[in-house]
Amino acid sequence: MTRKQLILIAAGGSLMALLGAFGFQYIGNMPPCELCLWQRWPHGVAIVAGVLALMMRGRLWPLIGMLGALTTSAIGFYHTGVERKWWEGLTSCTSSGTSGMSAEDLLEQIMAAPLVRCDVVPWEMFTLSMATWNGIGSLVFALVWWMAVKRS
Repeated sequence: MTRKQLILIAAGGSLMALLGAFGFQYIGNMPPCELCLWQRWPHGVAIVAGVLALMMRGRLWPLIGMLGALTTSAIGFYHTGVERKWWEGLTSCTSSGTSGMSAEDLLEQIMAAPLVRCDVVPWEMFTLSMATWNGIGSLVFALVWWMAVKRS
């Protein structure tokens, strides 16, 4: 495959992932949690890097695209761990324990909680959540970006 084809595949993959996320949000009525939103930004970086890599020679933009894909993959796998209760997530998007809390503290925690929690899986396919699929897919995109770097 040529450098151009690899860039189109990698950046196009990020574009499809981002469009899928917006589709789940606006068509499927599944609002994103905070970690879901974090996963979107690096896809945007990879898309912009792809456009610039197609217009310019060199390794810089494919490397930036690869870093974007690796970043969203890492966030996706971190989010998977939060969903699977392997570790606690951000205090702003997970539920913490209530032992030892007063009623006032509990009410304050409830009122400060976001509408969409990061530790709940809203959708799965083959027992894998959207965050997990993003982690896997973005890792594949990063490998495609790496092949584009090697051809630069």
